[in-house]
Amino acid sequence: MHGENALNKTNRINVLFDFYGPLLTEKQQTILKCYYHDDFSLGEIAIDFEISRQAVYEHLKRSEQALEEYEAKLGLAERHERLQAGLERLERQIGELPEPWRNELRGTAELLRGAES
Repeated sequence: MHGENALNKTNRINVLFDFYGPLLTEKQQTILKCYYHDDFSLGEIAIDFEISRQAVYEHLKRSEQALEEYEAKLGLAERHERLQAGLERLERQIGELPEPWRNELRGTAELLRGAES
């Protein structure tokens, strides 16, 4: 996988990891972090864990599948993206309002943003 597809996959796995990483085993978390966060190669991870490159690949695939399954069942990342898009739309609409209402609604938007984090 090259270029934009690889970047999209890396971004998706990182987002899913942020939400569901603690549900993975410690070994799954570590291997995913090495590969996706630290940009280690399969060979480098294999040396660190004293396992084969194929074993690293299998750990990655199982971990990615687990993250996707958590998202399919719980939908937290999708919900987060929808809320962020809604808050951005709200901010744009607030900017179009007369000044007296802007400040009050901006405060409400900030409360929503804080509650979402």
